[in-house]
Amino acid sequence: MAVTGIWLVSGSAIAGDLYLRGGLGLDWPDNAVFTDSDCFSTVPAALYGCGTGGDGAPYRSAGDFGTVPALEIGLGYARGAMRIEVQVEYRPRFEFKGRANFLAPDRRQSVSANLSSVTGMLAGFVDLAGLDLTKSGSLVPFAGAGIGVAHTRIGKTTMTFPATTTLVPGGSRTRLAWMATAGIAMALDERVSLDLAWRYTDLGGIRTPRGQGSVVWRNGSRQPLLLDLAPTKAGLRGHGVRLSLRYAL
Repeated sequence: MAVTGIWLVSGSAIAGDLYLRGGLGLDWPDNAVFTDSDCFSTVPAALYGCGTGGDGAPYRSAGDFGTVPALEIGLGYARGAMRIEVQVEYRPRFEFKGRANFLAPDRRQSVSANLSSVTGMLAGFVDLAGLDLTKSGSLVPFAGAGIGVAHTRIGKTTMTFPATTTLVPGGSRTRLAWMATAGIAMALDERVSLDLAWRYTDLGGIRTPRGQGSVVWRNGSRQPLLLDLAPTKAGLRGHGVRLSLRYAL
């Protein structure tokens, strides 16, 4: 979420070794499952615990993030068929929507949360055929990989049950992230090329921190119950596409 401030690099640097890149993309993260970091924790209290839910699986919240937009920028250096690039990527909004499994599957137990991420990476790329992007319309396939860090922030998680709403505190986390990519570059003129690429990204996961949560009775029959909650975690990885312009300096 990258997560991976991931800049897609392709073709030779046109009319120079340094280049700038800017682009847009869409990601389709894999389905996510939130579980306790330690289901045995009592102080602070585990949100889910170690039992089995109404669907027969361990207690959890399972769902997906839908389609996630991404903005990216990068500065690269080319030498022959190889390229090194420093990349920054911003994913302004993930929307997790899923269901818990404390109750029977037909009962209301929806879960939602918003996330964002900023990723910085150092990436390397190689042209797979030809080195000449100086001719307008020429095509060059490329492949690459990168590694860096992803800073992911999750807002308050809302868990809605038939009579109550449970609120789980949000927080942020910085973790190791990586990506792999492949695509095609097309020269538009002597200095500008258009890149279209597929990418797989692992943003290092999500973590809600230890903090104060609460259970609220929506009919007002009881005062909110405050909870000292232990961390929960989920993976954050998936596929995406990027369309970007590269300008040789």
